[in-house]
Amino acid sequence: MVKTEHKPELSNEQEPLNQNDKQTKAISPWKDAFKQLRRNRLAITGFIIIFIFLMMGILAPFLTDFTYKEQMLTDRLTPPNSQYWLGTDDLGRDIFTRIAYGARISLAVGFFAIVGALVFGSLLGIIAGYFGKWVDMLISRIFDILLAFPSILLAIAVVAILGSSLQNALIAISIINIPIFGRLVRSKVISLREEEYILAAKAQGLKHGRIIFHHILPNSLAPIIVQATLGFGTAILEAAALGFLGLGASEPDPEWGKMLSDSQAYIQLAPWTLIFPGVSIMLVVLGFNLIGDGLRDALDPRMKN
Repeated sequence: MVKTEHKPELSNEQEPLNQNDKQTKAISPWKDAFKQLRRNRLAITGFIIIFIFLMMGILAPFLTDFTYKEQMLTDRLTPPNSQYWLGTDDLGRDIFTRIAYGARISLAVGFFAIVGALVFGSLLGIIAGYFGKWVDMLISRIFDILLAFPSILLAIAVVAILGSSLQNALIAISIINIPIFGRLVRSKVISLREEEYILAAKAQGLKHGRIIFHHILPNSLAPIIVQATLGFGTAILEAAALGFLGLGASEPDPEWGKMLSDSQAYIQLAPWTLIFPGVSIMLVVLGFNLIGDGLRDALDPRMKN
């Protein structure tokens, strides 16, 4: 007789344990995105650039012995040296000091303008995408009208109506960015409102507000975050353009676009008065764009290997 070996059968309690050992533990999508973002060198470079300018603005009083208003006419248009690291402008004001304090203005304008556009644009986009019909048509036509104008021309028109000031420039930048967030959120909501879990929530009799803020909005955050990050750089660039045209910050506020405007007459005599504010604008916009690209790659499942 041939002896057959009987393999011991696994008990019911042991089977799930072995199956769990073979399965990969589920990772939160946000944790997975954060890990991928940390491996993106360009995004990390963007974070470093923004962190440097953020710290420069916060610590401005401790980084320099001058104030951004202080004029030293005997040292006007002095090239960079050990005393004035980035030189002085036509009124003898230290350019490094004005750039450091100007970082506060530019970053604050970018933040508040984008937050305002995000809140109002997302709200209108959710209402249009969720309710549809005539509500969607009305809001979409408003977005189309705003997008029909070049953004800088629309911003100039808004500031011309409200008056030239930094606060009105901030409002103008926020208004021209509303349709960007609105259309983005609207398209996302339209794709989500027919999902099974949304239909199930409606079938259970949940109120529209609960469905929107507990189910639809959390699932729309990824594209909103990416667009907000990219929008920071755009808002700072638009604020600089308005400042250059004399429609933003006024003297003696050290806004970078205003600094460029004040120094354009000295481009040959004292080029450093334009180079350093211009480079500051370029670096901050580049930093936010690198972060936005990194977030898009990390949060978009199609970009993952």
